[in-house]
Amino acid sequence: MAIENRLLEVNNLEVGFRFGEVYHNAVDGVSITLDKNEILAIVGESGCGKSTLATAIIGLHDPLNTKISGEIIYNDLDLTNLSEKLYNKIRGNDIGMIFQDPLGSLNPVMTIYDQIAESLIYHSELNEKERRARVLELLNQVGIPRPEQVMKSYPHELSGGMRQRVVIAIALANKPPVIIADEPTTALDVTIQAQILDLMKEIQAETESGIILITHDLGVVAETADRVAVMYAGQIVEEAPVDVLFNDPKHPYTRSLLKSVPHELEEGEELHVIQGSVPPLEELPRTGDRFRNRVPWLPDEAFDENPQLTEIAPNHKVRGNSWKHFYFEGEEDQKWV
Repeated sequence: MAIENRLLEVNNLEVGFRFGEVYHNAVDGVSITLDKNEILAIVGESGCGKSTLATAIIGLHDPLNTKISGEIIYNDLDLTNLSEKLYNKIRGNDIGMIFQDPLGSLNPVMTIYDQIAESLIYHSELNEKERRARVLELLNQVGIPRPEQVMKSYPHELSGGMRQRVVIAIALANKPPVIIADEPTTALDVTIQAQILDLMKEIQAETESGIILITHDLGVVAETADRVAVMYAGQIVEEAPVDVLFNDPKHPYTRSLLKSVPHELEEGEELHVIQGSVPPLEELPRTGDRFRNRVPWLPDEAFDENPQLTEIAPNHKVRGNSWKHFYFEGEEDQKWV
């Protein structure tokens, strides 16, 4: 997409957490872009660094225990160099965040009105009457019935779906160009999930905002995203337009994730399970192919010593060359030679 539509650019971002005197990178050399009117999905198992990437972009890490390097470029500003005072002017106004746990992210002793209005007080010059009108507008926009009554309520008085809509309303209050949605449907039932996803797509179409959607639900990605970045062990291992990624996945991890999606099984077929799990942060391999130990049937020769993210087709990037030799265990006819 043209550079003039570029909203956000992350270059070689590293986010390390301190364990004693040593920092271990949870995000390790990640580069992504986000354009206007685009939904970029970032997918992977728990522990892959997705939420750490999101919170680094919005500046929510403790600088005493976190080390960040690389660039997060927004409006020609490198956000990694901003003071907390300057970041507060951007957070909520230019970049909105939808958290995965609405009950945990809402203040239990503040009314819904006060929580939405707080962002307007900080970032706008609206008077009390105008703020009230804006809060009602937002509650209507996110599909909350009886908004006059709901805005007087406290979070515990609302259902999970209603609370998530309130969190979305807070994120949208100042019409930010960039919205980060971290697992926005995780705790919701299927019907409410669909409503929240439809709402996000409507908001994007109306405001031309760019949305970073953090999720492990590939069904949500297929329905919602324009582009997908697959993360494993702190790195992007594959990036492609959504239709390309689902129809022609390359990296062994991407293929394994897609094969693991629950579906109607044929007679004798078993649901695929990826061997092992994402290593703990302090045990993460820092050399070679980080997915190597989870596909033990492939020989060492199939993996690069230092796999790089390279473009193998227009807008389709894959890390390393193991995808050229990969086959699933038991597929003897595709055995690597």
